[in-house]
Amino acid sequence: MSDPCDMIKGPGREYCERGNGDGPPDVPSPHGGGGGGFVGGAADSAKDMVDDFLGAIRGLIAPKDAWAPKTPDNAVYASFMWLGQHLAVAIFMSVVVVCALTAWQGAPRLKQMGASTGWTLTAVAGMASVPGAVMLLNRAVSTAFSQAFGSDEGTLFGTIREDLKNGADASNPLARFLMLCVLVVFLGIAVLVFMTRQLGILAFVCMAPLVLASLARGGDMGAVKTWAMRLLGLIFAPFALLLIAPFVPVVKGSIVMDAVLLVVADIIMLRMIFYGIPYFGPRLARAARGFVENRTDNRLVRTAVRAGVPDFYEQEDTPRHARTVMTPRRAMREDGGQLLGSYGIKIAQRPGRLTTASAVAQARREAGDRAARHEPIIQARRQARAAYNAAAGNPSSANTASRTPRPATTRPAPTPPPPTPPRTP
Repeated sequence: MSDPCDMIKGPGREYCERGNGDGPPDVPSPHGGGGGGFVGGAADSAKDMVDDFLGAIRGLIAPKDAWAPKTPDNAVYASFMWLGQHLAVAIFMSVVVVCALTAWQGAPRLKQMGASTGWTLTAVAGMASVPGAVMLLNRAVSTAFSQAFGSDEGTLFGTIREDLKNGADASNPLARFLMLCVLVVFLGIAVLVFMTRQLGILAFVCMAPLVLASLARGGDMGAVKTWAMRLLGLIFAPFALLLIAPFVPVVKGSIVMDAVLLVVADIIMLRMIFYGIPYFGPRLARAARGFVENRTDNRLVRTAVRAGVPDFYEQEDTPRHARTVMTPRRAMREDGGQLLGSYGIKIAQRPGRLTTASAVAQARREAGDRAARHEPIIQARRQARAAYNAAAGNPSSANTASRTPRPATTRPAPTPPPPTPPRTP
């Protein structure tokens, strides 16, 4: 008798041959915990897709290669470097002419000309080293990110892989599909991070000669510091995931909690992309110092804490309520103002503008603050007036007593005037 499974081709043949054996065929579990079947196969496929997504996300967040020029002889960067070098030489010649016209001032002008000479040479030499330095730094960040977030199980990506295998809800297909959905959203954010970082690094590297040329004026580091901080912020942006690293061991063992932590990581990444790094370091340092000083009287410990967190004061130059958010457009205008200021060109600062909703909210807030300030004063005046009247007695009797007429006093009658003598003719 011929085998009935001969007419079946593909994966179904193996299932048919298992069914024709001595025992019953393997029936897949309805919960996807073991065996084959649609649910179990879908769960395994979701696990494989999660692994693929994690690899793709790591490659997008911290790629090895950047779009920025790698060498100064690049066709795009060479034109910017030519412009920056000629601009630095032009600025240096202008400084020399000004110092020659004001040579009667003596040593200050000679000192200015010497500083301009040294900074011009530094700027011209630094222009050629920017592409290579950025390329090496980007590769170092990519390697460190891959090693830190790919191999270590204590990181978020390593914890997700471990929980997909041995987690408490690893056998639940719904948890795997939830993680898959969260990773799809995170993949879209990773694409946004990739585009922002690549275009930003390209723009800042190409702008480097123009920024460094401002040093020829005498070493004004304002524009260079701003440019360097923004460029380093773009390069080190992937390490924003380190902010959630302390919470990874807490949620370890649950795929659902891993998904929640991944959503938090998405929010932090978006926040740092558009608004930069939050300014909370000095506040945490001062809080730690206050915590230690309030709980110990040891002079040695207090001295050590004060040495680590010294006293410093911040100058607040913004209004008490109206605070502006550093949007990309406002940040670009501020950077442009610092760059022009390093060249000696001052631009007028535009006053802050409020939208209709912001103006209404500010008016209501000011009215509420005014009412909150005046209400205690009014209440205090009323209480003081009531206390004074109570201490003085009944106000109506006091007014009546004050209006009682005084008793009449007898006055002597006035003496009549003497008679006038008759007039003689």
